[in-house]
Amino acid sequence: MTGVSRARRGLLWLGAVVAVAVSLGLLALIVMRDLNTASLAASVVGAIAGIAGAAFAAIALLRNPDAGSAAGTRRVWAGEGGIAAGGDITGNAFGTNSTVKVSGSRRRGAAQPDQSHRDVKAGRDGIVAGGDITGNAIGEGGRIE
Repeated sequence: MTGVSRARRGLLWLGAVVAVAVSLGLLALIVMRDLNTASLAASVVGAIAGIAGAAFAAIALLRNPDAGSAAGTRRVWAGEGGIAAGGDITGNAFGTNSTVKVSGSRRRGAAQPDQSHRDVKAGRDGIVAGGDITGNAIGEGGRIE
């Protein structure tokens, strides 16, 4: 469960324990009472679980509206003064008196696995790229020859 916070991991385990406890309770109801009583109880538990599942799905979609978007899409955001690119940022001059001289073909960065499904977001005054950032003159008087 990499990437899952400790609190969420605890909630997942709690859900698993509750599910096992409910299953054992229904099994005990079958043994101690009769099948009809257990069937009625299972119907109620199933309805509650279905409603809870629908509520959790709705909450998840409201918290992350991009969850249902098509695979392979990428959104690019830039905050105030920020620079964001969905791909590579190569051979650019940012800032007063900055220059970039490109001679011949520039070597592109190492091949990366396709990450087109990842969003790119630059905060205020930040610089971010979905690919490589190479060969750029950034700041006042920066030079790339």
